[in-house]
Amino acid sequence: MSSTTGDYEVEKDLQLDKNLHSSKIRPNNALDRTESNISRALDAEANIDTLPPEESAVAITNERKDEPGPPPNGGFHAWLQVVGSFFLFFNCWGTVNTFGVFQTYYENNPLWHESPSNISWIGSIQAFLLLLVGVITGPAYDAGYFRALITTGAVLIPFGFMMTSLCKEYWQTMLAQAFCIGIGNGCLFIPSVAILPQYFSTKKALANGLAASGSSFGGVIYPIVFRRLEQQIGFGWATRVLGFISFVTVWFSVLVMRPRMMPKQKRHLVDLTAFTELPYVLFCAAMFFGFLGFYGPVYYVQNYAIQNRIVDENLGFYLLPMLNAASIPGRIVPNFLADHVGPLNVLIPCSMMTGILALIWIGISNLGGIIVFVLFYGFFSGGFVSMPPVAIVTLTADMRKIGTRMGQCFFISAFGLLVGTPVSGAILGGGDDWLGVQLFSGAGIVVTALLLLWARVSAVGWSLMRRA
Repeated sequence: MSSTTGDYEVEKDLQLDKNLHSSKIRPNNALDRTESNISRALDAEANIDTLPPEESAVAITNERKDEPGPPPNGGFHAWLQVVGSFFLFFNCWGTVNTFGVFQTYYENNPLWHESPSNISWIGSIQAFLLLLVGVITGPAYDAGYFRALITTGAVLIPFGFMMTSLCKEYWQTMLAQAFCIGIGNGCLFIPSVAILPQYFSTKKALANGLAASGSSFGGVIYPIVFRRLEQQIGFGWATRVLGFISFVTVWFSVLVMRPRMMPKQKRHLVDLTAFTELPYVLFCAAMFFGFLGFYGPVYYVQNYAIQNRIVDENLGFYLLPMLNAASIPGRIVPNFLADHVGPLNVLIPCSMMTGILALIWIGISNLGGIIVFVLFYGFFSGGFVSMPPVAIVTLTADMRKIGTRMGQCFFISAFGLLVGTPVSGAILGGGDDWLGVQLFSGAGIVVTALLLLWARVSAVGWSLMRRA
């Protein structure tokens, strides 16, 4: 009797689950959902999705057995994952944010001489590979290779620094610093984002903000260490010290990070239907133009200030750490506001201010002006580079496709990163055509703001009160 009753209850549960899936109740407007945009973006990147209806009834019994329970939302092990993710950001995006100090050094390199454009290809390829490899490694993460990915990155990044310290030719530096470190960065990108939703459901925004600030801390610490040590012990050993720092910090993450569960559903690499939606197409185009111009000031502001005698060489090398330090609150405050008024409503003014500041750069010719410029540019650009994944959520109705849509947008953005700074370097040439560089950067980011505004209007209309 009890067995029959138990079977009946299981069958009843299965039928109820089928009915819930088959009802296909959807919100009238994806932009009016009440749950946190940041939470959904992180869930999507972690590939925590609902199973398709046809699979749910079959898998429900196994899921109940294998389910590790709700996220702890705190505790030693949960916050340890945040620290581990912090150091992944510290290295993968921190090294990209650091290249400006190498750009300035290489332009006065005693071993080999290349144009600013050729030198900037090293940094742009490194950044390009971070996004491109990050897209490719998404399916690898989905297949359960979390530890293999971060271990690969933990080997390639320190190895790339060590090989860079030995380079005597341009092509050697390209292989070591651009390709080796760039591929290593790409291996860390997805794991750094994907693990946090497994440990946090109510504190995702806080956990993600703390972890993402690692990229800014890396952009502060690496340039200062390199500059101070390069003057004392030379380029080779200064670069090796960066390698040792990356080795210790990345391997700390390898040792402490533990996924609680593996993704339930494989992610598709392409969603062509997304490109039939005007707001999404405009957003992707905006990100391309934004990254086309964004890194111009980051790579060249030091050289500009030194060449125009605004600062001496010693102070000039601290401009990039100042910019990256200002981006720490720039990554946290706008994201906090975005969770209340909508990410597009915050991303648009951040983008416009970043573009205007890049144009204001044209008229800066004194010490006070250049310091104010790097601080404000760092703050507003911090919001510009940190919110696109969250903003894509507002343009996506089916949350099961959000990971794929993010990947497509990252792929398009990567080409802006790839060609942006080399074009700026080509405009600069061997002379001092800083006006061309400044106009190119500023115009690209202003175009981004206008395209984002167009995307918002296409999605929700002109009303300023609409969340977007």
